[in-house]
Amino acid sequence: MDPMMTTARLFAGVDVSKDRLDVCLRWSEPERHYEEEEAFVVDYDDSGIDALVSRLLEERTVLVILEATGGFERTVVGALAAEGLPLVVVNPRQVRDFARATGRLAKTDRIDAAILARFAEAVRPAPKPLPDREIRALQAIVARRRQLLGMLAAENNRLAAAPKPVAKRIEAHVRWLEKELSRTERDLEAAIESSPVLGENEALLRSVPGVGPVLARTLLAGVPELGTLTHKRLAALVGVAPLNRDSGTLRGHRSVWGGRAEVRAALYMGALVATRHNAVIGEFYERLLAAGKPKKVALVACMRKLLSILNAVLKHRTPWRVPHHPSP
Repeated sequence: MDPMMTTARLFAGVDVSKDRLDVCLRWSEPERHYEEEEAFVVDYDDSGIDALVSRLLEERTVLVILEATGGFERTVVGALAAEGLPLVVVNPRQVRDFARATGRLAKTDRIDAAILARFAEAVRPAPKPLPDREIRALQAIVARRRQLLGMLAAENNRLAAAPKPVAKRIEAHVRWLEKELSRTERDLEAAIESSPVLGENEALLRSVPGVGPVLARTLLAGVPELGTLTHKRLAALVGVAPLNRDSGTLRGHRSVWGGRAEVRAALYMGALVATRHNAVIGEFYERLLAAGKPKKVALVACMRKLLSILNAVLKHRTPWRVPHHPSP
């Protein structure tokens, strides 16, 4: 091995497939204008993960980057985190935008791993600790509930146009899905009740008018950072922060996008309810409408305000209190 390699900093990109891990190790020492890459593949099993972990522990690993792949990455992420390796799981869109910006349009597993390593070196996202076991269990149950709701909606749509023989089978499947949804709801209740911390956090969130069990549990599972970040960072994380789109003839246009779609969808419904049942949010909504804001823009602003309130409730560990306005 090159002696300079032993002093260089290592950035690793790991592209996760169903049965293999494509790895790119990138050594970099800008002060000496030195860089080198090595690519290899390991099986996505215990022995392959052990080999990857051992290799990364041998080096001065600065950062390991993986893409979120719908859950496929969880096993390898858990193994890397257990060894204290600095890692970040990133949104695939961020990586593709980075690849396009650097002119790398081809896409293979090996190329993707190399792009992840270069992304790690160039962007250096801050490693975040994994949520604890209780949060991960809650996330899995909430994700399953969302899947069941999606299947129920799809089957009910098919039922409307299905001929009679097929309709009977669809109806049977709908009944099974409804029972499975009920069981999942019970699992969700049990997960909350078995954890004093989650139970207390849910109670704090639900003390805010407009926040029901679905929104509270979606936030607990989907935003474990709630209560620890600033309002602006949290709004950007969830995807309700207005972002600039000044390009070409577009000037001054702001829109919300990205972030955590499932959380944003639940927050939308919560804000809609809050405009009717939460005096603070309702007054804020009406004030925006009176100022000429479109209803959708006003509602997104209410989502941000509600999220800010919930963040403060968890941060300060105090239930919601109706603000007192002194008489004039």
